[in-house]
Amino acid sequence: MMQFDIRHRLAGFYFWYYSIVGTFLPYWSLYLQDQGFNYKEIGLLSSIAILTRIFAPFIWGFIADKTGKRMFLVRIATWMEATIWFLIFIILNNMQSVALLMFIFSFFQNAILAQFEGVTLFWLGDKHTKYYGKIRKWGSIGFIVGVFSIGAILEIIDIHYLPMMLLCIAFTAFIWSFSIKEPSAAPHAQKALEPLLPILKRPVVAAFFCIEFIMLFAQAPFYSFYSNFLKTSGFSTTEIGFLWSVGVIAEIIMFNYANYFLSRFSWRGLIAICLIMTCIRFLLAGFFPESFFIQFISQSIHAFSFGLFHILAMRIILQNFTAKQQGRGQALYSTMWGLGVASGSILAGQYWEILSGATIFICAGLSALIGLLMVKFLPKNIHAIH
Repeated sequence: MMQFDIRHRLAGFYFWYYSIVGTFLPYWSLYLQDQGFNYKEIGLLSSIAILTRIFAPFIWGFIADKTGKRMFLVRIATWMEATIWFLIFIILNNMQSVALLMFIFSFFQNAILAQFEGVTLFWLGDKHTKYYGKIRKWGSIGFIVGVFSIGAILEIIDIHYLPMMLLCIAFTAFIWSFSIKEPSAAPHAQKALEPLLPILKRPVVAAFFCIEFIMLFAQAPFYSFYSNFLKTSGFSTTEIGFLWSVGVIAEIIMFNYANYFLSRFSWRGLIAICLIMTCIRFLLAGFFPESFFIQFISQSIHAFSFGLFHILAMRIILQNFTAKQQGRGQALYSTMWGLGVASGSILAGQYWEILSGATIFICAGLSALIGLLMVKFLPKNIHAIH
């Protein structure tokens, strides 16, 4: 029987990993703005931080499936992540140097989550349905702790010290990674990898990855500019941090109660609900930029934009990709995430000052509805994915 101890350790790593994300995602664009970068430059730098997610996860997924050393790769990546935040204090603070560091940081950072998701699923085995959401929610808790604590700290000290905070958290994640061994159930080194093309040709798989791209394209302005959008609307860093945390609390609730939806709706219907709710979310954000209550409601819908959608994604990858393909399957999920957010961030950055942030969010919300065109290719029954 699987011991509680390994679940605790897996949950702990999710906590520290997402503490980094909760520190980086809401405040990095504010840090760049404080350093004198304009919106176009921030959009480009944000896209670089995401752009490597197009190819880096697949490179790491190939190495993981080839060597079977998933946790070893996670440790290398977390060490390099900490190193990058140290180097930010040494280099010249200009567009070229920051862009280079963002490229290196994101290349290694994108090695972590996709492979650790595989490690978690291998450790959980046939108990993944029962335990995955409960373990994964600790990543959401870590995000909240990062957002709240850093938001409060930045009310006291200058945002110039943000990289130092990121360094401390990343180094802690690196130390914690040594508490988790390679899962014994995971495939070991493979001389020849099983091909992915037959899997990708399945209509359900192809349709899902197209929908994922559209979903993340719609969310790109949120990931890259939401903090700037709120700050321009008059919100403090504490309020900004609180609103970010609302979204993560919503996803924690979804992780705990997703079975309510999974047992009552078809898989096709759930994906459609996620797309429609994402549209509503960003329409609310764009039409009511100065209303704290409406922004609160908008962020609550993150339960569907990410929480439920992510659980469905893990199921399709687990059920369609074999054990020896899981590294690359998870990597493809990350790759499509990167394609969607990077392209959306660049586009939003180009038109932010021309159209206004509110208009960008409204357009982003409407773009999510494009994904409904692909829903018909998905099965009605969530258990009929094979």
